[in-house]
Amino acid sequence: MSTHNPPDVPQALPPAVRARLLAGQRQVTGAGNERVVWHAWGTPDGAPPVVLLHGGSGSWTHWVKNIVPLLDAGRWVLAADMPGFGDSDPPATGNDADAMAAPLAAGLRALVPGVAVDLVGFSLGGLVSARLLAAQPELARRLVLVGAPAMGVAGGRPVQLKAWRHLPTRAQQLEHHRHNLAVLMLHDARAIDALALELHAANVVRDRLPRRRRTFADWLARTLAGLRCPVHAIYGAQDALYVPHVRQLAAAFAAAAPDFRGLQLIEGAGHWVQFEAPEAFNAALARALAR
Repeated sequence: MSTHNPPDVPQALPPAVRARLLAGQRQVTGAGNERVVWHAWGTPDGAPPVVLLHGGSGSWTHWVKNIVPLLDAGRWVLAADMPGFGDSDPPATGNDADAMAAPLAAGLRALVPGVAVDLVGFSLGGLVSARLLAAQPELARRLVLVGAPAMGVAGGRPVQLKAWRHLPTRAQQLEHHRHNLAVLMLHDARAIDALALELHAANVVRDRLPRRRRTFADWLARTLAGLRCPVHAIYGAQDALYVPHVRQLAAAFAAAAPDFRGLQLIEGAGHWVQFEAPEAFNAALARALAR
């Protein structure tokens, strides 16, 4: 395991937030072509760490509006670049959620040996979290799922994303990134600001895992059936993956997870709820972590 300072922090963040994030550490677990990059803030004193796993085509920066409030609450925070995203190497055994679990579990055992963490997974990171705990239940004392797909609840019309890699100019690419953020990630177009575009444009170019399939059907619901830890859920009420059936999620989770502790819906927010409605989300996450 190696350590480097500081993490690569987005320029468009407010200066005070950026300064807090620059005080973190960039840590690397694994070796060779199977390195996983983690970002750590706070100290290991007190409560177990909160571990944040981002969504598809993302990185640790999916959580830039949520890390400082966790630090202010006295928590130690670890945010991964999941295998195949951000600065982490692709998993050696496949290109889907189940292939990411083993290198992340090995990283947690190296970083926090013998400690059961509070695990928070957004979207694809929620699927990865569930798969990780299905194989290594001792690694977490609770699971918080944020905007996770594959709960077997019907969604609305299919999301039509625009390709962007073929476009010759950054301006044209950003136009398509703005469209994709609007139809999938964020409910209110006003949330697609300079920071959202900076994060999204930097993240999607580093997605090396095309053709993921575990985000369909009821794969998450079936995986949750084997978990025994408390499971919490936080979703945007206008999440594009589930509108207009998002309120059916509570029953789906209750049927799937043996120890389901409740669904919190954030009104006015879409799929990337922790970015679009950070104050409401941070309060919801604090409630989940306290139960």
